[in-house]
Amino acid sequence: MSEKTFNTAGPCDRGRNYMLPPEGRLGKVAQLIDRASYFVVHAPRQCGKTTSFRALASRLTAEGRYTALWASCEAAQASGEDAEKAVEVVVQTLFATARHLPAELQPPPLSQFDDVDRLLLLGAFLEAWAERSPRPLVLFLDEIDALLGASLISVLRQLRASFHNRPRLFPHSVALIGLRDVRDYRLEATRDAPQLGTSSPFNIKVESITLPDFTAAEVWSLCRQHQEATGQIFEEAALARIFELTQGQPRLVNALARQLVEVDVPDRREPIQREHVEKAKERLILRQDTHLDSLTARLQEPRLRRVIAPILEGTLFDAEVSPDDLQYAIDLGLLRRQDGNLVVANPIYREVIPRALAIVIEASMSVTRPAFLDEIGRLRLDKLLSGFQAFWRENAETYLAQSPYSEAAAQLVFMAYLHKVVNGGGFIDREYAVGSGRIDLCLRWPHPAGLQRFAFELKVRRNQREIKSQGLDQLASYLERLGLDEGTLVIFDNRPEAPSIVRRSDEEFVEHHGRQIRVLTL
Repeated sequence: MSEKTFNTAGPCDRGRNYMLPPEGRLGKVAQLIDRASYFVVHAPRQCGKTTSFRALASRLTAEGRYTALWASCEAAQASGEDAEKAVEVVVQTLFATARHLPAELQPPPLSQFDDVDRLLLLGAFLEAWAERSPRPLVLFLDEIDALLGASLISVLRQLRASFHNRPRLFPHSVALIGLRDVRDYRLEATRDAPQLGTSSPFNIKVESITLPDFTAAEVWSLCRQHQEATGQIFEEAALARIFELTQGQPRLVNALARQLVEVDVPDRREPIQREHVEKAKERLILRQDTHLDSLTARLQEPRLRRVIAPILEGTLFDAEVSPDDLQYAIDLGLLRRQDGNLVVANPIYREVIPRALAIVIEASMSVTRPAFLDEIGRLRLDKLLSGFQAFWRENAETYLAQSPYSEAAAQLVFMAYLHKVVNGGGFIDREYAVGSGRIDLCLRWPHPAGLQRFAFELKVRRNQREIKSQGLDQLASYLERLGLDEGTLVIFDNRPEAPSIVRRSDEEFVEHHGRQIRVLTL
């Protein structure tokens, strides 16, 4: 048998992939099923939804208490708003997927429903199957939010219409599984109704639940399977860093682990160390292996932009941001709640989000790294900053006017410039959060003689309120945490009355709380 792998595509297979016991992450699902509940399960992609519910359906059927089936609605997406066709595809999928069940548990033949109105086909099919089955029928409908508009509404209403006939004449329990909660199922019938906004077509749901991310212990357990199978050791510092970078997001944990053992450290005699994890993280981001392709498109959605832009800026959410907007960002796995605050879900996404937003900006920059290095490969901060000043004076108005994240354009351009310089040779650690009033950056540059670290704080002045003194205090605090004596405060003057045709750049050096700080005003 070939060596197992860390899975990054599709459901896990026990014979081919390292995996945790899938049903251990389902929490109260078994209780909801026993109580004949209809419920919603939502979580980001590659979090184990399909793997867990396929395993649960198999176990429930094998135990003899239920006729349980997992099936995907994804094939019906191609039907778009054609509800008749979509409903027919869903029924055909259920029938085809159920062929692996024992004969006595299978649904009746589809020919029995030839005369049934196609818009009512799902309800009729489920009623007949529930009546035929010697056990209560349990359905796990995956990818439910692949259905669009009228197709989705038709499926939800047919489930609701005969709900009261369960369990003898309708499914005992139904779980709708997807990326988002029911209120965010998309309705594309009109531009005026971009999302459901209410759970009324499925108001029979008892609860909406989500799958948790891996705990630190579960990350350790997953990696230990590779260690036991191959003898290759994950050092404790490496395991801790994997969890810190991913916060247990299953897709990212598996992606990092796979990069480590298959690409970066293929020699099973060599232990996986923390520095390997750092390099693997950077390669994943550069190779766009963290959903960056789809994430870029998502970040352009107005409801996500309303949430993400204030986080990047460090400002407060405005009145246009609704609780549903916040929950939508959480459901997609971009944000999480921590100590009562809303933060980017993990350090990898903290890197990915600004890079995704600035990828076109970065591509348009004509910047070459050698211009900023000395003869032994050390980074020249003075040259880097003077180069950015010249770039900003020439291009500021364009980026401020055209960026879809115009509120955070200045910060995004500065981060893109830094990344263009250090790309593949150094690292940039970012800290930003809603209401913080700034972005903190630490640039780490390894060179033959050692490691350089440079700290930056980015702030934007939008009105007459003076922000320099606050920035000095904040940067001094950041420098203390990093153990550095010097840093750079960059203030972008975006007041309406600030010079717009010819951008000025003022530079001064001050001592503040025992730290030497360069203040750059642009």
